[in-house]
Amino acid sequence: MRENNRLLNKLDWATVGIYLLLVFIGWISIYSAVYNDEHTSIFDFSQRYGKQLVWIVAAVLIAAFVMLTDTKVYSVFSYYIYAAIIFLLIFVLVAGTEVNGSRSWFVIGQIRMQPAELAKVATALALARLMSTHGFSLQRRSHFLKIAFIIGLPVFFIFLQHDTGSALVFGAFLLMLYREGLSGWLISGILFAIVIFIVSILWQPISVLMLCFIASLLVYTYLQWSIRQPLIIATAVFGLYFLILNFIFPRFAIDNFPSEYLFLSICGIVAIVNLIYAVRKKLRYVWFAVLFFAGSVLFTNSVDYVFDNILKQHQRDRIDDLLGVKEDLQGFGYNVHQSKVAIGSGGFFGKGFLQGTQTRYNFVPEQSTDFIFCTIGEEWGFVGTMATVIIYLTLLFRLIIISERQKDTFARIYGYCVTSILFFHFAVNIAMTIGLAPVIGIPLPFLSYGGSSLWAFTLLLFILLKMDAVRWK
Repeated sequence: MRENNRLLNKLDWATVGIYLLLVFIGWISIYSAVYNDEHTSIFDFSQRYGKQLVWIVAAVLIAAFVMLTDTKVYSVFSYYIYAAIIFLLIFVLVAGTEVNGSRSWFVIGQIRMQPAELAKVATALALARLMSTHGFSLQRRSHFLKIAFIIGLPVFFIFLQHDTGSALVFGAFLLMLYREGLSGWLISGILFAIVIFIVSILWQPISVLMLCFIASLLVYTYLQWSIRQPLIIATAVFGLYFLILNFIFPRFAIDNFPSEYLFLSICGIVAIVNLIYAVRKKLRYVWFAVLFFAGSVLFTNSVDYVFDNILKQHQRDRIDDLLGVKEDLQGFGYNVHQSKVAIGSGGFFGKGFLQGTQTRYNFVPEQSTDFIFCTIGEEWGFVGTMATVIIYLTLLFRLIIISERQKDTFARIYGYCVTSILFFHFAVNIAMTIGLAPVIGIPLPFLSYGGSSLWAFTLLLFILLKMDAVRWK
């Protein structure tokens, strides 16, 4: 009893309070999203808000169970938990139920369970266990490959379930890895690949090649950190020459000479000069810059194949809609359009609780799940949405503080896994409801309807809070 009282005293009650506040906001928002005149009681268990209340009670019991469990269980049995979840990810492919084109659910009566949500918890624990072992180093290739395997295995099986959104969430672990010493070059490379993917869809090939060329120049300049070398000056002159002739004064360009060939010719000359100069002066990083450019060009040429042959039609439509390549407000762009209308119609103070017309008349599909944020925007306006964002940012800030004050490496790494996952869900979900990111079907933590996501987020959070509460021992 005395031990439990000490644990309660050390518990971060501010974070618990934020959790309960978000859960409450989610519950009343779900009530508002599915409210109708035939079912007015918020305790009507035949409706989604009634079922969500059951999930909330179950989540509180899960939190209590976590607080009563010894923290050593999570580190000692982390690999076993991970293996069990991997088994469920495989088993759901065989015995699962298909919902909205994704075979990722176990359905038992009124209860639906999605193993992909629990896979985030298991992967976070497994990563924390691996990276907290004595002698671990991100700089060792064998250790990095183990990390890639732990993250990649659930991603592979979730992709097989056709649940792209849940698979992409695992990319959030890169933020934790960066905190633990992962080179910023890998993060930068991924971001650059995303930029290249986007511009390859929007721009002409020659413009993309120019971007790759300038990027390789900047990479080399940054690494060598000297603009006095003739190599850098020569490369800059070639680049400016091409830019002026083909973009600013195209009439001065060489007649009957396609710009792509001109650009490739320039790059070829520069590459030869680079290599000769590098060999003679024994310069570093030139090979890296050349390989960076070559890799960028190869990646650019693969974008069309990936876009046309690997992505599903609805995924291509969502990306085209986001980038403005295509527009279909009655088809693939309907959800986002109606969501933006709902949020915009809320104005500064909103229309009031249960007064949202977009909400009341079901203009926004999946409004109680993926698009729950637009309910807040319509009924509570700019004030309500900003208040919600501030609450989330406060939670994330507190989680960073909690993670940093951990004396145990396992707890610190796990804490940053939790923060990264919640940040990804928060940022991407809100971005997709306002048209800044493609719709990938991930819930808003603690607010969206659903037992699987609420329980998984509760597990993630309260395992960290339990670790934090016992750090004083």
